[in-house]
Amino acid sequence: MNTEEFRVHGKRMIDYICDYGKTIECRDVAPTVDPGFLRHLLPDEAPQKGEDFKRMLEDVEKKIMPNMVHWNHPRFFAYFPSGNSYPSILGDMLSSAIGSIGFSWASSPAATELEAIVMDWYAKALDLPAFFRSDVVGSVGGGVLQGSASECALVCMMAARARAIKELKGNNADVHDSVYLPQLVAYASKEAHSSIEKAAKMAIVKLRVLETDNRGVFRGNTLQEAMQRDLENGLTPFFVVATVGTTSACVFDNLVEIGEVCKQVPTIWFHVDGAYAGNSFILPEMRHFKKGLEYADSFNTNPNKLLLTNFDCSAMWVKEVKLLTSALAVDPLYLQHDHSSAVDYRHYGIPLSRRFRALKLWFVFRSYGIVGLQKYIRNHITLAKRFESLVLMDERFEVRNDVNLGLVCFRLIKHDRINRDLLARINHSGKFHMTPAMVRGKYIIRLCVTYEHASAEHIDYAWDEIRNFAEETLAAECPTPAIQQITVTPAISKKPPKKLTRSMSTRFSFTRSVSREIYERQNSRSQLTDGATPIVIIDTDEILESLQRATAAASAAAAATAHHPDSRERIQKQAAAAELYDTDDSSTDEASN
Repeated sequence: MNTEEFRVHGKRMIDYICDYGKTIECRDVAPTVDPGFLRHLLPDEAPQKGEDFKRMLEDVEKKIMPNMVHWNHPRFFAYFPSGNSYPSILGDMLSSAIGSIGFSWASSPAATELEAIVMDWYAKALDLPAFFRSDVVGSVGGGVLQGSASECALVCMMAARARAIKELKGNNADVHDSVYLPQLVAYASKEAHSSIEKAAKMAIVKLRVLETDNRGVFRGNTLQEAMQRDLENGLTPFFVVATVGTTSACVFDNLVEIGEVCKQVPTIWFHVDGAYAGNSFILPEMRHFKKGLEYADSFNTNPNKLLLTNFDCSAMWVKEVKLLTSALAVDPLYLQHDHSSAVDYRHYGIPLSRRFRALKLWFVFRSYGIVGLQKYIRNHITLAKRFESLVLMDERFEVRNDVNLGLVCFRLIKHDRINRDLLARINHSGKFHMTPAMVRGKYIIRLCVTYEHASAEHIDYAWDEIRNFAEETLAAECPTPAIQQITVTPAISKKPPKKLTRSMSTRFSFTRSVSREIYERQNSRSQLTDGATPIVIIDTDEILESLQRATAAASAAAAATAHHPDSRERIQKQAAAAELYDTDDSSTDEASN
């Protein structure tokens, strides 16, 4: 493809992207295909000769787009927003065209310096502590753009580990660092993101997963008690993670309490994960949630979630850059240069090669301005509050979280199984896409406002349809008793409600059925959430089979009672065992919680 061909096809692609954005509402939000579907639609080998770009675009429309989950659809309410906007797309397009590999200042001076400047802009916009900025006199901190919040957590944990080991080693330079790994302990709440668990595995350190209060908040006293026990046992607390905007319910941890505990232990690195909700600090009315951030050694938030910047782009600031770079620096001769005062971002993260991410973030800040970005986030909050009020007006439903940003966690006041069926119906329709979570011991449905141009009409339509699906769910569950009918917008489908198949229910409710033994074994291990892993429930079919086996054994034993009267005691024991597999909905649902 030469320059003139690129000019023609580039314009065609821009038109396609614009048409996609304008007509996205006409598409289903998510497909219902099975794994492996695409292999049947594409050739087994790459073409020997180049093909016409027009044919490629036709295949995109026919084979790719119908089978995508459309994250920027007005009725996509799953996970958290996938930030996107036209200025960001244009910035990424230019970054790709420039093609710089900005591992050092010498390899790309403008890319390096723009990143430092944009990160200082960003820190000011969020009103972060001044020590996170590189433009403050006397500051030794600064910011960097990583690929994801997972990378941020890992590199901060590695830096914290290096600092703690250095203090433990003292003058014992001959002792290998690995000798001290068993002594190190990191801490997070059970509502922290699973990336913290993964980081601890990669860093080969212990991770204590601690309880939250009854609102899901990580509190200082819980951390204090856990750290005190470890100190008494000769262990070294070295890393603590608090979250502002947890994955399940967008809960804000108590940073003040946690920070005050952390400052008592000199080896502690206090990291604050604000992947989604950290961006909300651009609003003055949300800044009370960041009180205590002055105790933090590092902070991250994702503009690719709530700041209209497309993936990948995760912002991270550290209080003392040298602690980060000394843990990660590898400086072979061929990468060295004479500009020792310049920033080399290759020392700030895992990869050597780095994309020019700052360009798209720069475009977003300049296109929207702080006022425009504030307006966008405030609209999400307003719409979430609107949905919350609609849910609370229907006595069949409840809201299980404090709605502070764009996420509402709601459910029917029924067994978890019924709520799983409700979500499965919603997602199977293809008209909406939502995900579940476990919030305060109950299976809930998450509705997160994600669309840039979301409106009250989108929220009202979603609620009307959710109530219609609820009517179907309840009618299929209890077809004979009269169910109170509430006047709502007529459902699109006029077919009589019926129960979903078992496989459809688990698939579209994002659950995974396992035996009771596997369930109990898995729950004995600490596992953090990520919003993507299916929720594990007890397989009711396995329970029924166990009950049938117990009943058959009891019947056979009963038949032999006439010849062996002493077997009565054994029969009673078998009956008692069968009761453990009671198939009553409340018992199985309670187990799944």
